[in-house]
Amino acid sequence: MTNQDLIYILALQHVPKIGDVTAKKLISHCGSAEAVLKEKKTNLLKIDGIGLTMIKNLCASKHLKAAETELQFIKDNDITCLYFTDDDYPTKLKHCIDGPMVLFQSGNINLQKRRLISIVGTRKITSYGVSFCEKLIDQLAAFDPVIVSGFAYGTDITAHKLAIKHKLQTIGCLAHGLNQIYPKSHKKYVTDVNRNGGFLTDFWSTSSFDRNNFLKRNRIIAGISEATIVIESASKGGSLVTADIANSYNRDVFAVPGRATDNQSIGCNNLIKTQQAHLLSNPLDIAYMLNWQLEDFKKPVIQKRLFVELTSEEKVIYNFLKENDKQLLDVIALECQMPIFKAASILLTMELKGITRPLPGKLFELV
Repeated sequence: MTNQDLIYILALQHVPKIGDVTAKKLISHCGSAEAVLKEKKTNLLKIDGIGLTMIKNLCASKHLKAAETELQFIKDNDITCLYFTDDDYPTKLKHCIDGPMVLFQSGNINLQKRRLISIVGTRKITSYGVSFCEKLIDQLAAFDPVIVSGFAYGTDITAHKLAIKHKLQTIGCLAHGLNQIYPKSHKKYVTDVNRNGGFLTDFWSTSSFDRNNFLKRNRIIAGISEATIVIESASKGGSLVTADIANSYNRDVFAVPGRATDNQSIGCNNLIKTQQAHLLSNPLDIAYMLNWQLEDFKKPVIQKRLFVELTSEEKVIYNFLKENDKQLLDVIALECQMPIFKAASILLTMELKGITRPLPGKLFELV
């Protein structure tokens, strides 16, 4: 994408009444943003769903001037622009009808052949929420996932900090341009995030700071990942909006259950109760539900260790496999008298300990 291409893309993005859905429809019809801006209005009006109000100010010179100014900001600040047809544009976000036409990126983000999960929740995270988030990222670290969140107070910044602690990539999706950081108290984390991932936004440096921006931002958090995990939430909140968007994109949503009397667990409990989210009590259920396999990732499989400690349930499976060689997951669960999801979770824990390994066809054997 040349600078000239980017100017026309930015100019189209700057036109009022033309959102991402309409812009992508116009580009698909005309071939490029430049072609859209140079096309006759009479021809554009023939496109289904395009009205005069949308394209009224399409050719105004002020849009190109604004685009040139923003392009200079992009150059001066070493910002990467990801166009929705680019190979580097987040793959899953490409499939979202309202995904941003262009994303602005800072840092060292690398999404090639990576697993992305979004972690969201209340800004008033409790010690219970922090503890579960720590356990979640610690146990999933072997799979080398990219941790996505919104860089806000509470759950978001907890997830980012834990990702950095475990040397995982982390992405902060912002509700404003890359010329500022909100909240200001989180500026101290910017360098570490950029070093271990970076920031994404579809807002310009000149965009006004508005509460609705956060709701718009949430579609990126939900769309970029294969699953969204809600750690804690009150009865209302942005994380529930993100979960709703993720469901609309047909993505997996997980929610951590809490006590019925805890205000910060009401939202999660309701998501589970209304079957809008999977109940998440064991972090390794994420890997099982998303069909992650350790051999798919850069980090090596942990080798079998001598005298490793086993739980009572792990001992049951260990003894069964020792006597019966490799076995199907369904058979293991049946013979060890436990639900399939529980057996799968235990087998994954044992795999991380270097005791078992998976084989094609849902077979498992001892290492």
